[in-house]
Amino acid sequence: MAEAYIIDAVRTPRGIGKVGKGGLAHLHPQVLGATVLRAIAERNDLDTADVGDVVWGTAVQRGKQGFNLGRYSALFAGYATRASGVTLDRACGSSITSVALAASQIMSGFEDCAIGGGTDMMSLHTAVFQDEAAAGMVLGPAAGNPALVEMHPLSHQGVCADAIAAMEGITRADVDALALESQRRAKRAMDERRFDRSVVPVHNADGSVALAHDEFPRPETTAEGLAQLRASFGALADMPAQEDGTTYRQMIQRRHPGLEWDGIHHAGNSSGVVDGSAAVLLASAEYAARKGLKPRARIVTAVNVGDCPTLMLNAPVPAARRALERAGLSVSDIDVWEINEAFAVVSEKFQRDLGMDRAKVNVNGGAIALGHPIGATGALLIGTALDELERTGGRYGLITMCAASGMAPAIIIERI
Repeated sequence: MAEAYIIDAVRTPRGIGKVGKGGLAHLHPQVLGATVLRAIAERNDLDTADVGDVVWGTAVQRGKQGFNLGRYSALFAGYATRASGVTLDRACGSSITSVALAASQIMSGFEDCAIGGGTDMMSLHTAVFQDEAAAGMVLGPAAGNPALVEMHPLSHQGVCADAIAAMEGITRADVDALALESQRRAKRAMDERRFDRSVVPVHNADGSVALAHDEFPRPETTAEGLAQLRASFGALADMPAQEDGTTYRQMIQRRHPGLEWDGIHHAGNSSGVVDGSAAVLLASAEYAARKGLKPRARIVTAVNVGDCPTLMLNAPVPAARRALERAGLSVSDIDVWEINEAFAVVSEKFQRDLGMDRAKVNVNGGAIALGHPIGATGALLIGTALDELERTGGRYGLITMCAASGMAPAIIIERI
């Protein structure tokens, strides 16, 4: 099987995902996608007619984010019309999957050059869901199919995070400490300009800069401030989630009778609501040599794992273990870990279960400090891991994240 090499990785800054407050929220999502696609072409003097496919991840493919966002972003970026595109949805794991599928096309010999990436503007999500609700649409993964909920009770992710913490003996102090460390590491990374190689500015239509830096981090965060925040999902747990009055708590208790918990997750220890986009350029060895492109890393392996859809957030551990097994590596072989901080408990449980060196995990902060642009985050983290491997001289990086309905993709890269 041929090798798939990472030639380059770029991302936009992450803008606060609220209309009127975020630096990117006034833009069309195709602008964000086109920004990274244009940058990756220009930085590598890429003949875009050679791009066999643009594989794009977008978790909410409705409204402005519908209609094959990968293809239209490529067209808006000025790519040759020959460069095809497809857009997929594995929820939060969408763009790890997009990079893996782009790499798979190269490794199979189907393509010589492909791009994986993604875009999600969370500033649009609320408006989309409100419009659908106002139109009388039934929302949620089991809409129109209550039998699915009977088979697999589907709770709310934040409620699941609190329930998992209780099951694992993880406390409010534990998750707040992880959140504070995320902010500290993000501040250090920004102060030391560790993101500069990958971040490209986003421009308005008139050429002015819309955003050139991550704007979500709160470096002024303190332990005392986090302790004062009210838990976000405690009351939600006891709200009706189904027409028959079944609550989110009761849905979890169908699978875990007798389990009780208090809310410990809040805005300060959960992933930030942001807008963003990221892209990874991949090529075969032959194409890279012919075009004079210098590979930065290779794809070692990529896997997908499903886990309990009721608890929803626990698949990253088995995904990482499967990826390590397939690659013939151990936990100690990985120099840089990126585990998405969807909620603090996800990263905390991951590190406990694998007995990890915490100094290697989310070295430059995670989604709690920097934000989580859903379908773009995976590709973004691949670039972050690669930059850190190059900065430190490390060899292997593993990137994984939980995804809705109890899934997790994972990918291992090796620095060249």
